[in-house]
Amino acid sequence: MRHFFSHFPDGAHPMAILSAMVVSLSAFYPEASQNALGTEAVNMAATRLLSKVRTIAAFSYKKSIGEPVVYPRHDLRYCANFLNMMFSSPVAPYEIRREVIRALNTILIVHADHEQNCSTSAVRAVGSAHVNLYAAVAAGICALWGPLHGGANQKVVEMFEDILARGETAQQAVDRIKKEKKLFYGFGHRVYKTYDPRAKIVKKSCMELLAKLDVSDPLLDTMMELEEIALRDDYFLSRHLYPNVDFYSGVVYRAIGIPKEMFTVMFALGRLPGWIAHWMEALNDPRFKLQRPRQVYTGPELRHLTEEECYYGDQVTVQ
Repeated sequence: MRHFFSHFPDGAHPMAILSAMVVSLSAFYPEASQNALGTEAVNMAATRLLSKVRTIAAFSYKKSIGEPVVYPRHDLRYCANFLNMMFSSPVAPYEIRREVIRALNTILIVHADHEQNCSTSAVRAVGSAHVNLYAAVAAGICALWGPLHGGANQKVVEMFEDILARGETAQQAVDRIKKEKKLFYGFGHRVYKTYDPRAKIVKKSCMELLAKLDVSDPLLDTMMELEEIALRDDYFLSRHLYPNVDFYSGVVYRAIGIPKEMFTVMFALGRLPGWIAHWMEALNDPRFKLQRPRQVYTGPELRHLTEEECYYGDQVTVQ
């Protein structure tokens, strides 16, 4: 794995590394093909992937900042091991704190699964072609990369960093963003038309973590002020724009020390068990078929084109 990482340039985006590394596992472990479905090999592939994605994620961060990788330790459990690989170095060992581990465990569990979201649908659609687990999960990682899905928590932090940089109050920020007709990242959800129940859990975890670490974050103060405004502003209420799971998760990551560029990778770590469960459920269902969405054509029914309109030299110009 370390040799494979040497082919990525320093500064490569962690999500690019993560997706490439996961799909490459298909070559390293060919026994996990669809033909082995239901066998011990597939169960081993799922277990292996849960562990390796954590290691790949930490390695990708180290690679992105040009630091040497830190190998996993067998005496540490999942989250502690991940944080040690992320932040430990030969000259500065990482201090593992119980409250940080608890907060990270909470946020990963909250993100584990959430119905037919974009990335889960991608895993199921690609998996319906009977590809191996690694290929299907790599598709989910690529779908999660988008700012409208897994990248939303990063957008939330960037939005509030911009508010602080402008020196705006929460009310001034709300007025400006409404006037500019921009998106309020961290608000609204395709399913929840009230306060996202996951957001309540993440907010509670965030408050507890900052209190135990005895640190303050001006970003959090502004976020809480803006949330209070939103919960009594008809602009938000009439549009069912309530805080979602992305609203406070970025602050938790900031408190732990995870940079913005890794937020979507963290989402992938949390969502991975759900992806695996969906893949295995679908492919173990004898009624599950190759997914083939249909579309309805709404363009012109008939067009009359001359030969000159169809060809210009060797270039076809028909649209």
